[in-house]
Amino acid sequence: MTDDASPIFIGGPDRCGKTTLRACLVSHPRISIPAVGSNMWSYFYGQYGDLGREENLERCLAALLRYKHVRCLDPDPVRIRREFAGGPRTYGRLFALIHRHHAEREGKPRWGDQTGLIERYADVIFAEFPGARMVHLLRDPRDRYHASLELWPDGKGRAGGATARWLYSARLARRNLRRYPGQYFVIRFEDLVRRPEETLRAVCVFLDETYTPAMPAMTGAPEYREKRSHGR
Repeated sequence: MTDDASPIFIGGPDRCGKTTLRACLVSHPRISIPAVGSNMWSYFYGQYGDLGREENLERCLAALLRYKHVRCLDPDPVRIRREFAGGPRTYGRLFALIHRHHAEREGKPRWGDQTGLIERYADVIFAEFPGARMVHLLRDPRDRYHASLELWPDGKGRAGGATARWLYSARLARRNLRRYPGQYFVIRFEDLVRRPEETLRAVCVFLDETYTPAMPAMTGAPEYREKRSHGR
């Protein structure tokens, strides 16, 4: 079994099944992943300079605490400051403290994060967390584009932008698989929804976790399961 030193990261472009996989994984008794993407790496990594300087840490922490996707994790700034002072002053460790405290409140030993295109940060994430695992979701680009139009009918970029994001993510998947064998896993959204048990068993082997039937049933994510039952 792994522990909280082996976080789980779910990546891939938008509308590729990250939230579906998250709903399955949090139905495992050991895994905690927030319901919304934290976007910490996308929005905050490296933006405030060296966190070894107190003023930079305070600026970064203040910005994190204002961001709604972080606030929903109910972070304790006093505890974060105290524990952060006792180790390396890196962005990854700061983000990990927020996630780890949230997982503790859920009574789960292993934390995770789902963030769109987090695969861009694979190098720094694996350097920060040598035991980490990253699961990358890909979906048929035509189906993904149709799903994005349903959610954002007035979105900019349309087919060109959607194609560029998909190609960018797919190239990163190929590159990261070569660079991090054993730590990187790519699955197709279509396999997850058509063969959920088989796919989730493979994911559990990759994560070194025991498969449980609660995962495809999404018992740990009742709100998401309710949305799916109504075809949303």
